[in-house]
Amino acid sequence: MHTITNWLSGLSGPLVYAVVGAIVFCEDALFFGFVLPGETAAILGGVLAGQGEVSVWWITVVVVFAAVLGDSTGYAVTHHFGDRILTTRVLRRRQDRIDRARRMIGERGAAAVFLARFIAFLRALMPALAGLSDMPYRRFLLFNALGGLCWGVSCTALGYFAGAAFTRIESKVGMVAALALLAALLVALAVRAYRRRRGERGGRKDDRP
Repeated sequence: MHTITNWLSGLSGPLVYAVVGAIVFCEDALFFGFVLPGETAAILGGVLAGQGEVSVWWITVVVVFAAVLGDSTGYAVTHHFGDRILTTRVLRRRQDRIDRARRMIGERGAAAVFLARFIAFLRALMPALAGLSDMPYRRFLLFNALGGLCWGVSCTALGYFAGAAFTRIESKVGMVAALALLAALLVALAVRAYRRRRGERGGRKDDRP
């Protein structure tokens, strides 16, 4: 992640917006979330805003807009390809979680679109499943926009305050302390990702007969 941060910080402002927006968009529109997590890109965009590399307001707008547009594209894709998208190699190995996501839509309806925005695997998959479930687009768009707004603001805000703290400490205490703070942030994100994956694996085991 530190390498990605350095690469993004080496770009000019417009390119940072473009790269972060593209990753967030592709996560939901093209199922790239399995290899390019939009959450990571949004947080790193906020970090760069906290360091003064880009505007926090514009990076937030880009993240929210890309999230909503990506979900809408994922929803529309299912009208063209139907359930054939679920037969791809990546998704065939996750059939148990797909079934759980479908049950979630059946139980919660459009609210599942909002909730899924905060769960990594479901964030990339829920728009397509919503389209397959014949959920009316206007209803989908409402919960998609609410989820994208809350998720985008929270992720960029988390990164922004971390980046701002890094800049303040660097100027007062020195590079060593600033790097220690950044390392702690990266470790916290890594632990969070590990626990999330561990929980998903535990969920798969619980689903087995």
